[in-house]
Amino acid sequence: MGRYLFVGDVSLDLSVLTSRLPEPDEKIHCEDITEQPGGVATNTAVAFARSGGHAILLCQLGDDAASNRVREALADENGLEIDAEQREGPLCRVVTLIDTHGEKRLLLHPGVSMYPDAGAVRRASFDDVHHVHTAVYATVAADVVDRARDHGANWSIDLEPATFSDGVKSLAGLLRGARIVFVNNRAAEIIGDDAASCLLDMGVQTVVRTMGSRGAQAHGREGTARIPIPQKGPTVDTTGAGDCLAGWVLAGLWRGESMACALPQAVSAATHACMALGPQAGLPRLADIPTSQEQEPAE
Repeated sequence: MGRYLFVGDVSLDLSVLTSRLPEPDEKIHCEDITEQPGGVATNTAVAFARSGGHAILLCQLGDDAASNRVREALADENGLEIDAEQREGPLCRVVTLIDTHGEKRLLLHPGVSMYPDAGAVRRASFDDVHHVHTAVYATVAADVVDRARDHGANWSIDLEPATFSDGVKSLAGLLRGARIVFVNNRAAEIIGDDAASCLLDMGVQTVVRTMGSRGAQAHGREGTARIPIPQKGPTVDTTGAGDCLAGWVLAGLWRGESMACALPQAVSAATHACMALGPQAGLPRLADIPTSQEQEPAE
């Protein structure tokens, strides 16, 4: 099956459930609170591991207590192997305010763990790596993609809106030849009309668009498959749902499934992830999600 390598950010997230945001100088009581590991790449790797895969997370940690907490928590994840170098400085910290509809507002201090530095990427082993997943939070992400190409590995990219402030064409070198690009509604809106066609024209093989309560779509040369969300309970927290979907799509491909078979199960997993507070508390395991049937392209 080959190794699946996840490269990127790791954080410690404080998630607060609140009925509303406070006014200036106002104190309100929150309804729930939790602190868990987070980060786009880390959440995706944990989701991949919980869905039955073996994930290797290449990341960077600081030298503070938060870094130690995260290292210990991730060490308890079966199927997750940590390749982390330590740097002087604090871990990335995130405060997430979640309203009663499950929507989030985030405050982020990047610390030293938003992305491994160039030396760590050079030293990392890409031997027998079949697939690399990353988000473009640093210029060194180009080195990660170059190493994937040099080793004949596939790669996928989580296209976060903050990573292409100069326009999506600024990422042309990383996107050309990508096996999958995951794009959410905000990123698609920034790209413009028919974001999927734009990315396919740039050389992406498959575009997976996550659409919140409307499910997800997979766009490829053969057409588009649309997957609605299944019936579910109340949405508590949408944090990490897109990361969960990406991890489950990649785990399906790791198992040899087609995209049309992997995506419905991934949508179910992402829906499950929204039913608990925090970026990783709701990430399901393989036994929690029913096996999906392959979907025919919609067009």
